[in-house]
Amino acid sequence: MKGLLTIGLLILSNMFMTLAWYGHLKFKELKWFENAGLLSIIFISWGLALFEYFFQVPANRIGFRGNGGPFSLLQLKVIQEVITLVTFVLFSLAFFKNETFRWNHAIGFCFLLLAVYFIFKK
Repeated sequence: MKGLLTIGLLILSNMFMTLAWYGHLKFKELKWFENAGLLSIIFISWGLALFEYFFQVPANRIGFRGNGGPFSLLQLKVIQEVITLVTFVLFSLAFFKNETFRWNHAIGFCFLLLAVYFIFKK
C-alpha cells in the first residue's frame, strides 16, 4: 500500500513540476498571460512548483525504507525519474503539437526501463 501511495504522490508531484517548468511556454496563448513579463512568469511557475513539494516530500517520506516504506533512496530516485520522463512526454505530446516521439526516444525509454530493472534487482 505504501508503495502505491508513494508512486501516486510522485505522479501528482511531477504533474505540477512539469506544468511549472514547461507549462509557462504556452502561457502566451492565454489572454491573461500574453503580456506577462519574465518575473511574473517566474513567480507563477514558482507558485505551481510549490504544489509539487506538497506531494513530493510526503511521497519520499512514506516510500523511504528508513521511514518504514518499501523503497531504498536509489529506488525512489529512479522511480521519480521515470515518472518525470513519462509525464513530460505525455505533456509535450498533448500541449506541444509540433513535438514528435521518435524511435530513438523509444529506445531511450527502453534503456530507462532496464535501469529500473537493474536498480530493483536484488
